[in-house]
Amino acid sequence: MLELTMTRVHEATVLLYALSVLLYFIDFLNNNRKANRIAFWLLAIVWSLQTIFLFLYVIKTGRFPVLTIFEGLYFYAWVLITLSLVLNKLLRVDFIVFFTNVLGFIVMAVHTFAPVQIESHALAQKLVSELLLIHITMAILSYGAFTLSFVFSLLYLIQYDLLKRKKWGKRLIRLGDLSKLESTSYILNVIGVPLLLLSVILGLQWAHIKLPQIPWSDTKIIGSFIVLIVYSIFLYCKVRRQVYGKTLALWNAGSFLVLLVNFLFFGSLSEFHFWYS
Repeated sequence: MLELTMTRVHEATVLLYALSVLLYFIDFLNNNRKANRIAFWLLAIVWSLQTIFLFLYVIKTGRFPVLTIFEGLYFYAWVLITLSLVLNKLLRVDFIVFFTNVLGFIVMAVHTFAPVQIESHALAQKLVSELLLIHITMAILSYGAFTLSFVFSLLYLIQYDLLKRKKWGKRLIRLGDLSKLESTSYILNVIGVPLLLLSVILGLQWAHIKLPQIPWSDTKIIGSFIVLIVYSIFLYCKVRRQVYGKTLALWNAGSFLVLLVNFLFFGSLSEFHFWYS
């Protein structure tokens, strides 16, 4: 009975999340500050409920919930909501919250309504270790940083297009300054790259300990290195080659697509990443 109640509360959380995104969309179109305020507080409620669910899950399982794809997706959504709320308070760029939470809602919806895979959960229970937990947590945090970086680049491209077509108006002002959008996107990638690098190192260390031989041809390992390379090229182009503007934003958007392929597709083909099974 309690489990059924928790499921219903979780579904209600998704509905609140959907309503929040809808109100942010209304604000995006019509510059409706009342809709923005209501959306923000609904999002705060969603974050509070998610945090409670995470806390209860930790108590129930005795571990951090990141060892299956469903746990990973849920934590990923929680990270996106947390970062969007923090950025909304620090930068006061409302559109960041909207675009970030569109992605967050998709992730959370997939987590909520996809069928539970018992085998993955059972395998995860057998593979619990502090090293693995740190590896996965750092990977998801880096994905969160890369996701927000993508959002800033997307807003940059929208702002760039509006300026090029001389579409003046409140939306142009609310999107933020081009240099600020670009610099924030860069800073987030500066955070994400070392996090992902450390995560890969820890993951290889775990594989060295747990597996008889590291499967270097595994799709997830190859994909992680590709993600590292494309984002490292982004940093190199920005710092050493002085590339900036639309070209850099497009590269960042392409890098995020590579990340999504690695996270959603390569993980499903992996032979030893059980939490993606």
